[in-house]
Amino acid sequence: MELTWKKLMKSYLYILVSCLFCYLHEAKAQDRNDSTRTLAECIAIAVANNPLLQQNNLNNKRNDVNYRQAWQNQLPLLDATFGHGYSQGKTIDPTTNQFVQQNITSGNQNVNAGLILFDGMRILNDVRMKASAKTAGRLEYEGQINALKLDVIEAYIQVLTAQDMLDLNKQQLELTKEQLRRSEVLNLEGAIAPADYYDVKGQYSLELNNQQLVKQQLYTNKLNLANLLNCSEEDLGNLENLPFVAQSQNEYSDWKNLYSQAGSILPEFKALEWRIKEAEQGIRVSKASYYPQLSVGAGLYSNYSNSGQGNYFNQIQDNLGRSLSFNLSIPIFSRFITKNQVNLSKITLKEMELEKDAQLNNLRKNTSQAIFDLKIAEEQVKNLNEQEKSYAEFFRISQVQFDAGANNSVDYLSAKNKWDNSKNQLVIKQYEWLFQKYLNDYYAGKLNL
Repeated sequence: MELTWKKLMKSYLYILVSCLFCYLHEAKAQDRNDSTRTLAECIAIAVANNPLLQQNNLNNKRNDVNYRQAWQNQLPLLDATFGHGYSQGKTIDPTTNQFVQQNITSGNQNVNAGLILFDGMRILNDVRMKASAKTAGRLEYEGQINALKLDVIEAYIQVLTAQDMLDLNKQQLELTKEQLRRSEVLNLEGAIAPADYYDVKGQYSLELNNQQLVKQQLYTNKLNLANLLNCSEEDLGNLENLPFVAQSQNEYSDWKNLYSQAGSILPEFKALEWRIKEAEQGIRVSKASYYPQLSVGAGLYSNYSNSGQGNYFNQIQDNLGRSLSFNLSIPIFSRFITKNQVNLSKITLKEMELEKDAQLNNLRKNTSQAIFDLKIAEEQVKNLNEQEKSYAEFFRISQVQFDAGANNSVDYLSAKNKWDNSKNQLVIKQYEWLFQKYLNDYYAGKLNL
C-alpha cells in the first residue's frame, strides 16, 4: 500500500512539473508573439546588431590606430642588442683587439637611441593627415548609420503596407465569400444565371490566390527587415502602426533650402571636406622627401671575453663606451620616386574634389526629387480618398442591383474590383507619402529616431 502511494505521488509530481513546463513555454511563446516593436526600437536594434555596420565601424578603430602611430612617430627610438659567440683557433680578442691562438667566448652589448630632428615636416603633416582621416571616417560612419536608419524605415513601412494589404484582402475575400454563398443558393433554386454564379465563384478563387501572394510578400518584407536587425523572422514580433497625417501645408517646398540644409548637416558631406584636407596634407607628406633629414643618435656599448680580467659584469663596466652622433641625409637622386609620389598625391586630391562635386550633384537631384515626390504623394492620397468614397457608393448600388437581379455579375464584379483597387492603392500611397516624409526629414536633419 505504501509503495503504491509513493508511485501515485511521483506520478502526480511528474504531471505537475510537466504542466508547469508547458505553461511556462506557452507563456514565453505568447510573450514573444505579443511583443510589439516600435520603429525606434527596430532602428536601435539594427544600429547595435547589423553586421555590415559593425564591419564598417572597424575602419574607425583602424583610423584610431593609424593616428596614434602617426604622433608616436615623433618619439625617439630606443633598442638594445646582446650578442654572444664562441671562436676557435686564431682569432681577435674583443677586449684587447689582439690576435690570440686560443678558444674565445665573447659577448657584446649595445643600447642605442635615435631621434629625428628634421625631416621636411613629414611626421607633423602625417599626424595632421591621419587626424583628418580619423575625423572623416567617423563622419562617414555616422552617414552609414543614417543610411541604415533609412533602410530600416523603408523595410518597416513595407511590412506595414503588406500587413494592411493582407487585412484588406481578407475583408474583400469575406465579402466575395458571402456573395458566393448567396449565389450558390440562388443557383440551386434556378434564380440566378449559371454564368453569374460561376463568375462569382471564379472571382473567389482569384482572391484566394491573391491572398497567398500578399502573404508571400509580407513574409519577404519581414525577412528583409529581420535581416537588417540581424534576427530571425520569428523573433521580429509585431510592429507598431505608424500614424498617418497628410498635411495640407507641406513644410518642404523649396528644394534649394533643403539642398543647402542637407549639404551642411549630413555627416557624409562633412566627411568629404575632411577627405580633401587629408589629400592636401598627403601632398605635403610626399613633398617632405625633397628635404634633407637630420637625426641625432646616442649609444652605450661594451664587450666581454673569457680571456679578459674579471667576471662578466665587471668587464661590461670596465669596457663601457659611449657615443653621440649627428646624421644628415641629403636626397640627390631618387629615380623620380618623390616626384611621382607627389603627382599621385595631387591626383588623389583631384579625385576627392571631383567626388565632392559628384556627391553634391546627386544631392541636388535627390532633394529636388524628394520634395516633388512628397507633393505628388500628398495629392494622390487626396484623390484616392475621394475615389475610394465614390467607388464605395458605386459598389453599394451595384450590389443592391445584383441582389435584385437588375444587373449581371460582370457589372457587379467590375464595381467590386474598382472599389477594392481604390482601397489597395490608397493604402500603398499613404505609406509612400509616409516614407517620403521621413526621407525629407532625413535631408533636413530632422530624422530623430
